[in-house]
Parts: sequence; C-alpha cells; structure tokens
Amino acid sequence: MPEKSGKDDMRPYFKEVMLVLVVCALTACSSASKKTPFQNTAVNDTSDVRLTSSQDQATDPPAGSMDTETTSESASLPGSAAAGTAADPMEMNPQTSSTAGLSAKTDEPKDAQPILDEALEFCQASQDFWGKGDFDNAVDSLDQAYNLILQADTNKKSKLIQQKEDIRFMICKRMLEIYASQRTVVNGNHNAIPMVMNRHVQKEIKLFQGPERKFFLSSYERSGRYRLEILKALEEAGLPKELSWLPLIESGFKVKALSRARALGLWQFIPSTGYKFGLSRDQWIDERMDVGKSTKAAISYLQELHNIFGDWSTVLAAYNCGEFRVLRVIRNQNIKYLDNFWDLFERLPWETARYVPRFLAVLYILNDPQKYGFDLQPPDPPLCYELVTVPKQVHLKDIAKALDVQSKNIEMLNPELRYKATPPSSYELKVPVEKGSILSAKLDDIPVYTPPRRLYEYHRVRRGETLSHLARRYRTSVRAIMQANNLRSQNYLRVGQKLKIPTRSKGRTYAIASQAARADTTKPLRHRVKRGDSLWLLARAYRTNIQEIIRLNNLKSTRLHIGQTLIIRKGTNVGKTQEDTNSYLVKRGDSPYQIAMLHNMKLERFLRINDLTPRSKIYPGQSLLVDEKG
Repeated sequence: MPEKSGKDDMRPYFKEVMLVLVVCALTACSSASKKTPFQNTAVNDTSDVRLTSSQDQATDPPAGSMDTETTSESASLPGSAAAGTAADPMEMNPQTSSTAGLSAKTDEPKDAQPILDEALEFCQASQDFWGKGDFDNAVDSLDQAYNLILQADTNKKSKLIQQKEDIRFMICKRMLEIYASQRTVVNGNHNAIPMVMNRHVQKEIKLFQGPERKFFLSSYERSGRYRLEILKALEEAGLPKELSWLPLIESGFKVKALSRARALGLWQFIPSTGYKFGLSRDQWIDERMDVGKSTKAAISYLQELHNIFGDWSTVLAAYNCGEFRVLRVIRNQNIKYLDNFWDLFERLPWETARYVPRFLAVLYILNDPQKYGFDLQPPDPPLCYELVTVPKQVHLKDIAKALDVQSKNIEMLNPELRYKATPPSSYELKVPVEKGSILSAKLDDIPVYTPPRRLYEYHRVRRGETLSHLARRYRTSVRAIMQANNLRSQNYLRVGQKLKIPTRSKGRTYAIASQAARADTTKPLRHRVKRGDSLWLLARAYRTNIQEIIRLNNLKSTRLHIGQTLIIRKGTNVGKTQEDTNSYLVKRGDSPYQIAMLHNMKLERFLRINDLTPRSKIYPGQSLLVDEKG
C-alpha cells in the first residue's frame, strides 16, 4: 500500500486547528473588553505549587490516566465552592455547555484564586475523560474551565495574571490534542496493521535475504511450537493475527532469550513491565518465560498502547522503547504523528526506528516467501500439553523418569522453572498429552526435591579485579559468579559493584586450608594475613573458632591487617558457630543493629559471635559473622 500524502491528510486537520485557535483568540479579546474592577484579595502562597502540579498533569498524555481506568468506572468532576456550583459536564448538553457557563457570570466581583483553582480541576477532569476515550465530556470540561477563567479578574496581580495565562494556554493546547486524537481514531481502519512499503522496509527485507537469513529461517522454524497458542489468544482479544509474528523480531521465538536490557522471554519483558502486567518472578519461577502467561501480558500491553496511540505502527514503536519515550518525542518535536507515523520514524532511537520496518519486512516475506527468495519448510509442530497440579516440590528429572519421557521434553514445556524444579508450594505443571493421568497416579511415589544449600558471600569489586581473579580467590568458577549476579559479560565490572559469590555448603576452601592440613595439630601455627582474609575464614580453614584466635593473639577487635602474623591452633571440628553462620562484608552506613535485623538475628547474638560490644565500631570492608538465611 503506498504511503499517504501528508499534505492531503492534514488539510481538514488544519481547518479544525485554526477554528479552535480563532475561537480561543476571540474569547480572550471578549474577556479583556468586559473586565470589571474586582476587590483586592490575598494571594494564596501555595497557588504556584498547585498550578504547577495541575498543569503538569493536564499537559501529560492520556497514558497517565490509564491507571485511573482500572480503579474507577468514571472520573468525578469537581464542584464549585467559591464561585457557585458549576454545571456537571456529565449532565451538560454539549451544544449548550458554553452558554451555560457564560450565563453563570454575575456582576458581583469574585475572588480570582478559587476560580482559577476550580478551572484547574476541570482541566484535570478533562484529562480523565480523555484517557477513558470520552471525548465529548473532555471537551465540555475544557469549555467549563475556559468559562471560569473569563470570570477571574486578576486585578493586575502578576502571580494571578501568570496563572490565568498558563491555564488559558493549557486549555488551548489540550483542545488541539483532543481534536487531533479524535480524528485519528475515526480516520481509517486502525484495527489493521498498515502494510507500508518504503525504503526502510526494503532495507530490512534485504537484511533478511542476506546476513540475517539464517536467523529468519531458524526463528520461523521455532515459531511452530508456540504460534498456535499465540494466535488463539490474539483472536480471543480481537487483535490482528499478524501480531503473532512479533516474537520473531523480539526473541527469534526463543523462550529463554535475554537482552542486554534484561528483557526476557518470547515477548521480551523487563521485570518491571512484566510485574505491571501480572507476571510473577521469584526464586523458583519467572513467568516471563511462560508462553501462555507472557502472551496474555503482551496482549494487555498492546491493547493499552493502542488505546493511547490509536494506530499499530506507533504502538509497535512504543512496545519496543516504551510509551513515554514515544510521547516525549512527539511532544518535543511537535510531530503530527497521528496522521503519519513515518514523520516520527527519524526521531526515534535507532533500535526502535528499525523495529517497525523490520516487523513489516517479516510480514511481507511471510505473505509471499517465493517472491523474496525463501523456500520455507514446515515449522516445528506445536507443543501440546496437559496441566497437572503438583502439591509438593519435585525435580523435573524425577517427573520425566516417572512418565518414561526425556527430561528435555518436560523442561521445554515448563521453561519458566528456573532450576528445573517446581516451587515448594502447589504448582500447575505442564506434561505431554495423555501423560497427565499417569503423573497423577504416580505423584506419591516421586520423591520430594530438596535443593542443595548454596551459600553466598558478598564481595565489593576493587580496582583491577576481574571475574577470573575472584573465581580463583573464592575457589569457584567464573560462570557461577555470572549466574549468581545475572551478568551477561565478564568484562563489565564496576569499581564498588557488589557481587554475590556462590560457595559450597561446606564453606569456602582456601589455599590456607591445605597449609593447615599438612600442619601438626598439636603445635600452634603462624599465619601471615593476606588480602581477603578474615577471622571467620581463618577459623573455618583451620577448623577452630574466632574466639580461640582472638584469645591466642590477644586481639582487641576482629579487624585484620595485610602482613599481620597470627598464631592459630588447628582444631579437629568446626564449632557450631561456624557451621550455622555466613560472612557479611560491612558497607558504608551499616550499623550492628541494621546488619542483625537484615539477617533476622538478635542484636545480642550478632555482637556475641563477632566478639563486639554495644560500643564497638565497625568499618566498611570488615567481614562479620551473620546467621545463614534458611
């Protein structure tokens, strides 16, 4: 479909805009010629604050009012306390609303500040109505607001004059936005995705034909697993079926695809947006990888965006970079985006600018693959499953064994399970078709999964340190550190960054442990303190306890210094204190009370196991003992 001519489409729009501007100008002139002297009134010191707040709200796009839509059925309109009761826009006849407001004027002088405040309330009501798609009442509310400011005489007070002008500007701007958005909603078929062909789309098609051909083909192959379920959900929601191909450019139809921005899953939700649309995320599950639930969340998000923008091209751009980014570009650049999305295209972020033409390129290729040089083979068969409620925590490997299927089949159906195990609470597990009854019958025989206890220590990154260095130091692996901290690359560490270092349940093993193993247990040893050593680590390595090291060395505190020599007598058992505790690296601003509360400890115990007194000082970088969290 060829692009629309912006000039032809904008002609009726400019007529409406000019009409509104002329009406505003004539009304303002009429107001100036009919001014009557009012009594002096005291200016409310908080008027500036209120004006700023209301103005900010009134000039925001209707996206902000979407929250209101979920909490109330209709917006409430303000009443009038100082200038008489204003007519409720819900009860107004749109054809007589302006004259009704003017007829409310009296010859008596009125206090300007309450009138301006009431006008602001009507501006806010207009925003609420607009956000709900009630254009008539949105316009009526602005009419009422304008009628009110005509009654307000500022008596040459600069603060009131500025408020009045700000409200006048706000009303005119809001009126233009409402008429523009109303025209967009009724102009054309906005339930269909506009199939535009231009140089941007052609460029993306060539990329799929060339360097990204392998990606396109593999993504298309994977699409068969999930697209049937996505199509069904889109049909139920009344959305275009073409949106079922959106995961191809989002994730390549990979349920575990993770972006640099921490977006995850087929639909690439970041945690905050996923939470907003009902996707849970905890230690055991991440529903961003659940195909069914993430598809419903994506549909809700797309519907919300369509309510804001009204056309699918802009909706897709907002889905990629966020609605507020698109609205900000629109407002700052004064773009007539509602008539021609491609005017907005050049001003979007580079990745988003490619997003819409890239999606259109996918649709063009799939609509006529042979035309673009593709011989598409049948995609993978859909993943069909049954749901079985599992009342206890079980490992997927045990489930697969009970069902006599491969573990990867169960894992593929349940990618949202982060550790290949169900949560401790009851959970609806997906199993292959005709296997549900078998699993229900064998549930009692499947053992409860007990996850291995994995201890963590915390490390504050210093200048020059790398993950390889930390892995050697803590006797772990680079991959384990990256997984524990959700790191995508081992090359991006920041000085001061706090890392969670996984260790085995029996505690961390150090080179000093082998030194202790070779030593005679009957004789005291001498240990020279190295970087990273602490009393807790030394006590664990030498199988003794902190109190014994402090006693032998007559230490006044638990703080050690590099190069310091300590006398240590190796023991045969690790005391209960070391078995049930972990280390904590003191941060700036920490106090003993805060650390104890953080780890659900009594302050008395925290002080006792660290040999501290209520007056003891702790220092950033100091390693202290804390109870392990269950």
